[in-house]
Amino acid sequence: MKKIMLYTLYNMIFRSHNEAKIKRKSIKSRQFPYEIEVMAENLYVPWGIDISNEGNIYFTERSGTIRIIKDGKLQAQPLITFPEPFVSQGEGGLMGIAIDLNYTQNHYIYVMHSYLEGNEIFNRVVRLFENNKKLSIDRVLLDKIPGGKIHNGGRIKIGLDEKLYIATGDAGNSGLAQDLTSTAGKILRIELDGSIPKDNPITNSPIYSLGHRNPQGLAWNWKNVLYESEHGQSAHDEINIIKIGANYGWPLAYGNEEAKGIMIQKPLIHSGEETWAPSGIAFVNQGAWQGKLLVACLRGQQLLSITFNENGTVVNKIESWLRNEYGRLREVILGKDGSIYLTTSNMDGRGNPNIGDDKIIRLIPK
Repeated sequence: MKKIMLYTLYNMIFRSHNEAKIKRKSIKSRQFPYEIEVMAENLYVPWGIDISNEGNIYFTERSGTIRIIKDGKLQAQPLITFPEPFVSQGEGGLMGIAIDLNYTQNHYIYVMHSYLEGNEIFNRVVRLFENNKKLSIDRVLLDKIPGGKIHNGGRIKIGLDEKLYIATGDAGNSGLAQDLTSTAGKILRIELDGSIPKDNPITNSPIYSLGHRNPQGLAWNWKNVLYESEHGQSAHDEINIIKIGANYGWPLAYGNEEAKGIMIQKPLIHSGEETWAPSGIAFVNQGAWQGKLLVACLRGQQLLSITFNENGTVVNKIESWLRNEYGRLREVILGKDGSIYLTTSNMDGRGNPNIGDDKIIRLIPK
């Protein structure tokens, strides 16, 4: 046992040393336009981040806690630790987070999490209320989303239309992605009180688009174009433009394949035979990367920046940054001051944990 522990520690130190060399070389040769700061470390799978108008950083850990970084310092006590029937198994647990646009008045925060009912795993979206530095469940907005140990999706974002958008995976049952009676394998859209928007494509249904395998990123550009990142099968990871009522093909087709007998929306771009495992995405509206879509990659262990045409509908260029420097990247979000925040996901059972993992990393404009 002592030999194993020493070997593991040696590998962690060796990796840390080499990553530092790679980082210095990369930044020098590529003229990286940001300073790098580790804001928090020794976390457990920080999954989603949102930033309040006051500048406080709220984030979820997949094990079931919501924590806060205030005035640049990680607060020791979580705002909430989810009790049973909450469950964190495999890719499930506490996932996406979104802060209400009127948070300073109503103190609402929205999250998506897994829970156990009998022997079945489901996901749900809940509204939380903050009072005296504590969060409590105020209302369940959307329940009984099929879940599992894989393909839960999990990203939630508030759109420019002030609706809540929810990315759900197929929960390992690919047929659900084409089932209009199921909320799995979809992009869902609801009002902030949980009601169904009247202009959704299906009356009295939260379904906004269908045919998704495992979507984990949502972001809008300056023209209100909604981008989505999605894990493909056997590579072929996708970046899509989400259109209301569109079918994205899974499991009938993926990549640039056609689907017999149905009209499907092809991806804006896909990774081909390379695996990105794209998770969180963010559109940058200022600074050195203005106009680019950033993509945090898990298995790909890199941050992609995608440059588009002037309408944001054609990919002109893809660049890779921070490759293999911090391991698996789970989330990326833009701060109001132009800083970019990343989370690592090396403690999720598929990574190679380094000293201090997992981390929240801030890229500060030079």
